[in-house]
Amino acid sequence: MAAPEVAAARREARTGEGEPAGVGPVVVIDYHKGNLRSMARGLQAAGADVTVSDDPAVIASARGLVLPGVGAFADAMEFMASSGQREAILGALRAGVPFLGVCLGAQLLLARGSEGAEAYGRQWTEGLGVIDGQVTRMRAGQGAKVPHVGWDTVELTDAGRDNPLFRGIRDGEYFYFTHSYVCHPADAGVVSATTTHADAFASALWDGGVAFGVQFHPEKSSEAGAALLRNFVGVVAARRPAGGKR
Repeated sequence: MAAPEVAAARREARTGEGEPAGVGPVVVIDYHKGNLRSMARGLQAAGADVTVSDDPAVIASARGLVLPGVGAFADAMEFMASSGQREAILGALRAGVPFLGVCLGAQLLLARGSEGAEAYGRQWTEGLGVIDGQVTRMRAGQGAKVPHVGWDTVELTDAGRDNPLFRGIRDGEYFYFTHSYVCHPADAGVVSATTTHADAFASALWDGGVAFGVQFHPEKSSEAGAALLRNFVGVVAARRPAGGKR
């Protein structure tokens, strides 16, 4: 996004509190990996009209996008590139459509990832490139095992206190994790929260505009996760779709 567009996105993203239910369509992107029903149910409970789709045309016309977290980085990007989903997602982001990446979906926001790349004869796979940086395997140690599975705390950064997804959620809240890879963004300013498992890692990202990512699973994180999904639906409600109508 150009600088004026980012500033406008920040202003509109922060005005979602108290928006009415029935926001939609929010599209849960189906890249043919795993069960998406729990995420769809969580968004519906948060007040969104939800569609689950693998169709690039449906993705391109969404008012909000959610990319869930299942599978390997390389496999997901291969499917999204070949199916047309990648360009549909990037086009929607350029148009100011709020996007929430969850677990792997958050990792795919970055420029490149190592998971599964060797199966395609390379060291890295190109990601969506919305956020500069890379995704690598977690380090085990100090009693911390990989994969990282279970409840853990999410500590907000100074930048994260402005992230509208965490409105009304206390610093140090517990969320549910299950992952083996972590994000290493080039710009620390996009890190909204960190979690420590052997090492501290970025557990929430925000580009300052409409691209959000969380390493944990809000749809599996009880009331704190439900609150985060409600906040995302509020961000979607606050954005003006094409044509300027609500």
